[in-house]
Amino acid sequence: MEVEIGRGKKARRAYGFDDIAIVPSRRTRDPDDVDVSWTLGPYRFTLPLLAAALDGVVSPETAGIIGKLGGLAVLNLEGIYCRYEDADAQLEKIAALPTATATREMQEIYREPVKPELIAQRIREIKAHDVPVAASLTPQRVRGFYDVALEAGLDILVVQGTVVSAEHVSTVSEPLNLKEFIADMEIPVVVGGCASYHTGLHLMRTGAVGVLVGVGPGAICTTRGVLGIGVPQATAIADVAAARSQHMLETGDYVKVIADGGMRNGGDVAKAIACGADAVMLGSALARAYEAPGRGFNWGMATFHPTLPRGARVMTTQNGSLQEILIGPARENDGTFNLVGGLRTSMATCGYKDIAEFNRAELMVAPALQTEGKQLQRDQGVGMGANGRAIELVAAD
Repeated sequence: MEVEIGRGKKARRAYGFDDIAIVPSRRTRDPDDVDVSWTLGPYRFTLPLLAAALDGVVSPETAGIIGKLGGLAVLNLEGIYCRYEDADAQLEKIAALPTATATREMQEIYREPVKPELIAQRIREIKAHDVPVAASLTPQRVRGFYDVALEAGLDILVVQGTVVSAEHVSTVSEPLNLKEFIADMEIPVVVGGCASYHTGLHLMRTGAVGVLVGVGPGAICTTRGVLGIGVPQATAIADVAAARSQHMLETGDYVKVIADGGMRNGGDVAKAIACGADAVMLGSALARAYEAPGRGFNWGMATFHPTLPRGARVMTTQNGSLQEILIGPARENDGTFNLVGGLRTSMATCGYKDIAEFNRAELMVAPALQTEGKQLQRDQGVGMGANGRAIELVAAD
């Protein structure tokens, strides 16, 4: 539905997770009969979940833990772990930075160049855990580093930026031709982010096995404020899922849609899948884990941009292990623990047996969903009134 912004200018109305609800169907199902597994290229994962390529979330150690739990963690090959041999010392320094100077000082820390030998070392460290190794590079630097990553044993490459297009135009440098690059790759490639039908469709036509959906919804991202760019995540996922259907009609190939950002609890994860995602990519929801390398802090790949930072360093409440956050048991009632259990129970309650079926769930625009009948919880700051207390983001002292 289009809304008139002014004379000669119309815009579509878009929706975020808080604007919609999943409608139960006529059938219910036992949660133990629900299959939440998915595949990416030749790999099958029991959890439809990726850990985002963020220095505060993914280290070689956490990649091993998440992999053994059944998920997939993506290491940032342009991050701290591939710039510094002693990454822990730099992560301690970032966690101790005062809020007023955090961005400026992180710009200095990230001036250290990426070292090819550290890329190879970190990939081998993850491989030692006997889990699939996934890592990310930006389109600008992928040609310079992908070969060393491949040689070290990389299994899945993620070509990732704030917005990635299949038709980058430049008069100052030679753009990366994604279609040619992916055709020459020996391993599966995931690309993103994007937030629209046409961009998603063009990215799928490059030969990628998966497309990341999300521009600006994450807790650490300031792109929507700095650039004014973004699409509410429920609409973005649904649009790119429609592109997936069109691409499959054209080619017979099914490209995975991965919702990247904006999910705070199990309900949001379920809504992302119901909108059409095959899996979700989480950042701040995992940065609060005891094992997370950020010491309770999280920040994005554009937070330390040398000339135009588009992210914030945020602090989370460290109050659970990665296992508790992902598969439980939950000891909070706000949906921020046992995220996959929440998804599984949502699917069972609505009667769907797997992710493909849940993609077709009925949705409703429901602005009252978060507040209807919840006055006592809001007044007392408990349950839904806690507003995701377990991962509430607060300014660092």
